[in-house]
Amino acid sequence: MTPLDMPADDVTVVDLAQPLEVGMPASPTHPPFEFALRHRHGDVPYPDGLTGSHEIMILGGHVGTHMDALSHVAVDGRLHGGVPVADAMHAGRYTSHGIDQVRPLFCRGVLYDLPRLRKVPRLAPGAPVGVADLEAGPVPRPGDVALIRTGWAQLWDDPRAYVGDESGVPGLDLAAAAWLAERGVAAVGADTIALEQRPPGPGPTGLPVHRLLLHEHGINLIEVLELEKLSQTLAAAGTEEFLFVGAPLKVVGATGAPIRPLAVVGA
Repeated sequence: MTPLDMPADDVTVVDLAQPLEVGMPASPTHPPFEFALRHRHGDVPYPDGLTGSHEIMILGGHVGTHMDALSHVAVDGRLHGGVPVADAMHAGRYTSHGIDQVRPLFCRGVLYDLPRLRKVPRLAPGAPVGVADLEAGPVPRPGDVALIRTGWAQLWDDPRAYVGDESGVPGLDLAAAAWLAERGVAAVGADTIALEQRPPGPGPTGLPVHRLLLHEHGINLIEVLELEKLSQTLAAAGTEEFLFVGAPLKVVGATGAPIRPLAVVGA
């Protein structure tokens, strides 16, 4: 029996998104999240006593829990499938491979729980997640969403540590990414800032996993996930799979956008 067949009392819905708030971790190469009330209750009262309040928000498309569109990376001036970047753009927006063209995901999800596998609280800075780690977990099927837990979400309240600074961030290595691509997954996600392994050291590094998954295979990435509660829920249920539900915001022509994914776990 799948979660879709079960009564509501027999499933647990786990929110996989990190909260959007001022001061949250963000890559230094992307605009951070900013928030302010623009209209407070009482600023413009209505005759019957009703008041309204609203806010203004500013953020980059790759800040917080978000999905990367295929237009996010190019190699030698071409997007996935050989589409020239110049042909994919019009009026400053991507008419090809934009985030608004990503279909909603409603499919099987599988979790690769590396701290649980290695019996550690979380992976060390810069630690690789390799093929052997994935082979020890669930077998992915075509169309699945594969999520990688490193335990890095435990550092969410320490933005400098979460982003990694010069100490590095754990994540998928190139061989592990190829292993997932060969099995036809629909998307790959992780609880880190960039999904892939970022070794220690100053300055920007290459993004070979982004190149392989987004550019070569057309597989969307989901970054900055909150996977701690999902790990606990799956362990209690004695399973590594769940129903994954999620869709990025439909921002026309964007290279990425926030997403609030959900995991539905059967009892």
